[in-house]
Amino acid sequence: MFEAIYYIVASIDGDYANLQKIDEPNGELKLVARALLPSEIVKGTQLKYEMMQYEIVN
Repeated sequence: MFEAIYYIVASIDGDYANLQKIDEPNGELKLVARALLPSEIVKGTQLKYEMMQYEIVN
């Protein structure tokens, strides 16, 4: 029913992170509150968004 969406952390700005869809490198960035993301993220971290949750992928 729901497909996973993969992102990379493009930048971190205070309490927010800008996420870029991996399959749309020229698309718009998605601004997400860091409280919704794993605390270990840094610029370049790859994330999977599925079932309304973000998790780090290798």
